[in-house]
Amino acid sequence: MNSVIPKWDTTIKGKIVDEKGETLVGVSIKVKGTTLVTSTDANGAFSITIPSTVSNPVLEISYVGYTTQEVAVNGKTTLSIQLKSSTNDLDEIVVVGYNTVKKSDLTGSVVSVGAEEIRSRPVANALQAIQGKAAGVDITSNERPGQLGNILIRGVRSLKASNSPLYVVDGIPLQAGGIDAINPNDIETIDILKDASATAIYGSRGANGVVLVTTKRGKIGRLTMDYVGTATIETLNDRMEMMNSAQYIEFRRDALRALPTSDSRKYPAVATQAADRLAFAGDPFVLENIDKGWVNGVYDGSLVPTTDWGDLVTRTGVTQDHILSLSGGTDKIKAYGSFGYLNQKGTQLGQDFERYSGKVSVELNPVKWFKMGLNLTTTYGLQNYGFVAASASGAGNIYAAARGMLPMAVPYDKDGNRINLPGGDINIQNPILEADYNINLRKTFRTLGSVFAEINLLKGLKYRINFGPDFSNFYNGKYQDAKSVNRDAGIPGSVNNYAQLNQSNKFAYTLDHLIYYDKTIGKHNFGATLLQSSSSYRDESSSLTGSRINLIAPLWYGLRAGSITALDGFDTDLRKSTLASYMARVNYSFDNKYLLTASMRWDGASQLAEGNKWDFFPSAALAWRLDQEEFLKNIKWINQLKLRLGVGSTGNSAVDIGSTLGLLQPLTYTFGSSAQIGYVASDASLANPISFPNKLLSWEKTLQYNLGVDFDLFNGRIGGSLDVYKSKTTDLILQKNIPIINGYPTSFDNIGSTKNKGIDLTLNTINVKTRDFSWESTLNFSVSKDEILALNGGNMVLDRFFIGQRNGVAYDYVKEGIWQDTPEDKILMDKFNANGGTFKVGSIKVKDLNGDNKIDPNNDRQVIGHYNPSWTGGLTNTFGYKGFDLSVFIVARYNFLIETGAESLQGRFAQRVLDYWTPTNPTNDYPAPNYGSAAGDPFKSSMNYQDGSFIKVRNISLGYNFSADLVKKLTLSRLRIYAQMINPGLIYSKIKWIDPDLGGSTFNRGVVFGINASF
Repeated sequence: MNSVIPKWDTTIKGKIVDEKGETLVGVSIKVKGTTLVTSTDANGAFSITIPSTVSNPVLEISYVGYTTQEVAVNGKTTLSIQLKSSTNDLDEIVVVGYNTVKKSDLTGSVVSVGAEEIRSRPVANALQAIQGKAAGVDITSNERPGQLGNILIRGVRSLKASNSPLYVVDGIPLQAGGIDAINPNDIETIDILKDASATAIYGSRGANGVVLVTTKRGKIGRLTMDYVGTATIETLNDRMEMMNSAQYIEFRRDALRALPTSDSRKYPAVATQAADRLAFAGDPFVLENIDKGWVNGVYDGSLVPTTDWGDLVTRTGVTQDHILSLSGGTDKIKAYGSFGYLNQKGTQLGQDFERYSGKVSVELNPVKWFKMGLNLTTTYGLQNYGFVAASASGAGNIYAAARGMLPMAVPYDKDGNRINLPGGDINIQNPILEADYNINLRKTFRTLGSVFAEINLLKGLKYRINFGPDFSNFYNGKYQDAKSVNRDAGIPGSVNNYAQLNQSNKFAYTLDHLIYYDKTIGKHNFGATLLQSSSSYRDESSSLTGSRINLIAPLWYGLRAGSITALDGFDTDLRKSTLASYMARVNYSFDNKYLLTASMRWDGASQLAEGNKWDFFPSAALAWRLDQEEFLKNIKWINQLKLRLGVGSTGNSAVDIGSTLGLLQPLTYTFGSSAQIGYVASDASLANPISFPNKLLSWEKTLQYNLGVDFDLFNGRIGGSLDVYKSKTTDLILQKNIPIINGYPTSFDNIGSTKNKGIDLTLNTINVKTRDFSWESTLNFSVSKDEILALNGGNMVLDRFFIGQRNGVAYDYVKEGIWQDTPEDKILMDKFNANGGTFKVGSIKVKDLNGDNKIDPNNDRQVIGHYNPSWTGGLTNTFGYKGFDLSVFIVARYNFLIETGAESLQGRFAQRVLDYWTPTNPTNDYPAPNYGSAAGDPFKSSMNYQDGSFIKVRNISLGYNFSADLVKKLTLSRLRIYAQMINPGLIYSKIKWIDPDLGGSTFNRGVVFGINASF
């Protein structure tokens, strides 16, 4: 008799850890060839039952940031699995625009920044997160709460148009704003497309690079909850040393000594108390302090008190940032949700920022052939911008205004009332309390999303539809009290207050239809992407302005009948545009060695004139995976090596609405006995008349070549990429003068060209790695040099555009020193003064470039330098010891100018400490002060250019990851705490009074305490 032995289902249990032995939570475990899926729990453990019908079962183990593994069961019931990080693995997935590819299959120049790097230091926005982390991407800093720095990808190309990149979030190009609305903790990856072969699929918007942001989504596995919280404590630091009372008193004395003998204000050679009381008359409190210096009958400047004005308008800045997120899913549905709160109290009074953010992501896979999903991000921000002087040349913030106060003056009288004119000078107004008298509130509500549906039509063929709405509401209320220095500065009885309300509603959408086709025939792999896209942009704005509102502190809510006689001004505006696009891209690879990507895009824009609306943007790229060749396969230290070559044409969509079609403007004229308002195409008598519409105006275009190599050596110990690029931008949009007989003085035209070349290097190294200790480094280095090739009509001196020079140069006289009281200098001065010069001992000596003993602006000015750095870099060193990790982040920018240093030295206003000329101090640094010259030396601008090169430690972080056993006892799956130092200091800088990273003298320094916990 034959007996049948039954087969039973088998339960496999196991644990999954990383390379350090730490447990991994939420790892996906799938039985290959089936739909059976599970995930690891808080202890990294899993259990999955394999049906008896599955023969030779294999488990597929996958987790974001780690290399996917296949593990054969081989009859075992218990497994211990260790995953390897894919941080330096060229097989990680990269977003390239309308698709994703393995990094090993990339043909263009793309740099990626992952979630861990983004969260490695506390930042308020995504741009801060990638600063110094991506080669070829130069990002400047801005420490005003709620404000962003600037970003340049591979230098500058356009002279007048924007050089900012295109932002794409979850596949949707943004039109109503940037990525400041996205909480950095909600970002999974940021992929930056740098070369034209990669950006050309975005056509007319791709010339300045493309920043692709992929937000977090749900993952297969049990529901997990994560909390990230930070607290930052900062103080304002100032590198500029201002003169104290003793120094300033002597400075004004020297300035008054320069006056002619006939001027009664001229100060005597020997100081007297009577002369001081005359020199500083106007404020009894100032005279009282100066008299303290004469208390012993002999002047002692150290006895004159100095007011710390800066301390009166600064505070300890405290920032708290919290985000709570939930994530989980099955093979049918995946979901992610988060809520974040940021509260940033600035180091200057009146500056703060508050942000509420929320995100929801859902993806449904009900059947194999269909899936759909939704990503929605909403942000509400409240920014108190803070004080800004009303005049364009005034202080940009309240600290700068306070620093402009005289050191021996005081802010309040003995009764505690604000002294409106400390020092008794009508042009020196007290900024104390301006945080209360000047309100600049900015509210921003932003919602952006993406909705998609995808259908698998046939094997290898699928259709996808994307819809991305982008809504932004901006509300800006400004109020200046009558007591503000921007109004009547506290004149008794004044009601001259001021209010303004600006509002803007922006709505944009993008609708994409995509067809994908993939086919493999033997060693040949084919892929095709077809796109039809349409987008729309609409901006409605309004503005109301009024003054003398008869309410107490009405802010901007009193701009109505009954509270104001009439509005000072009002305005409404509507701007809209549309863009239609078609794109085709082909990918081909042979034997996994030779790769080709080619694309074509057609863009048509509403702001261009009929007959000239459409343009074509092609690209092509080749890649050769050398590591797959037989002649390299036996070289053990080469793991991956790929050579890339790309070329592409992109555009800069800088054509403004109305530039090609023309606009109307109001013109007041007399009709009968009354004034009427009509509309004309152009009123050439205005200060800024409308330009002549040019129907032939088109996009600026950039053609770029890129040669690159990606490498992974010595089993991942050294990896990175090196790119060399060259580009030429043509059809630059510039304004040219035309005969006024047309009724228009100017017109925009495509009349210039520039070129750019450079090198990008990314290098990742594992320097030391033992069981308990590791040392890893990441270096990003970029060199960029642009040049103006052609300008219609030659050099544009007023705009500082010169053929053969870089874009954005300093053009001025060259300072040689200070004229000295020597026979040689006097003989030379006489020659210059005989030709109309006004030089004297103690004034600035500039170079006579053409040697004619005459200084004039046409022949004696030259290009001194440029404002964009020749190279930028970032270096991160990370050390690990057991559960501890230490990271040091350094950034650098080299060979660029900062426009600062010129001083009028009148002796009337507050002054930083510097070495100025006097008969007893014949220096060559700064000229002699002169109270009779408000403008200062006529050649003072020659002192205004400083080398801004710097190397700066941006951040030092010390963290600790708690052990799995302790975390388990706390009912957590992961716990990390850390402390960081922000802006510890400069390693190298040539400027003593400026932080070249920010371009001003002040910077914030502080500490951060943070916690990351997973439940």
